[in-house]
Amino acid sequence: MKLAGLYAITDERLTPYEGGKIFQLVEKVLKGGARVVQLRDKTNPDEKLIPIAEKLKELCHAYSALFIVNDRVRLAQEVSADGVHVGKNDEDIALVRKLLPKDAVVGVSCYADLKRAKRAQSLGASYVAFGSFFPSPTKPKASLAPLEILEQAKRELSIPICAIGGITLEKAEILLKHGADLIAVISDLWTSKDPEERARGYTELFKKYGKL
Repeated sequence: MKLAGLYAITDERLTPYEGGKIFQLVEKVLKGGARVVQLRDKTNPDEKLIPIAEKLKELCHAYSALFIVNDRVRLAQEVSADGVHVGKNDEDIALVRKLLPKDAVVGVSCYADLKRAKRAQSLGASYVAFGSFFPSPTKPKASLAPLEILEQAKRELSIPICAIGGITLEKAEILLKHGADLIAVISDLWTSKDPEERARGYTELFKKYGKL
């Protein structure tokens, strides 16, 4: 599948597990056109997340979307996720590549570091993510990345580029203009009164710029 479009990231607080709320919310953004969903959980053990991850994967595949696990390579292996996203302090990219199937998606956080992105690409990354582009409620202390890094990355990399951090529908268009292939969103989706319609707004933007 082409790595492009809305990239929805779950959040323990905004997409709660209790009562299956996470599945209801994720299905709404999938209906709105989300192309990738990432399970992001910084607190719970893998054992608790296995059944959640398995159901999320089924949901994603029902809508022809990719299911990615944040950080947890072994959890991704356990549930046969489509891939994993790793950050600065996570397992080495080359090791992740060895542990996962050849066709697995491996995403890498590169913040505002183009050198890291080039290295990630050379080690087999499927896409790289830059950000935060705007102040983020999820990571309020994150350093801001300049918009120009998207243009530089498009010129110097051959893999898709994801923009993340404090993104709202109103701010997304400028990121697409600067070259983003994927836009990762947390708060703007899950705090919306209508997550499906919010997701559809992003999807229409990607279509407008010929990304989908």
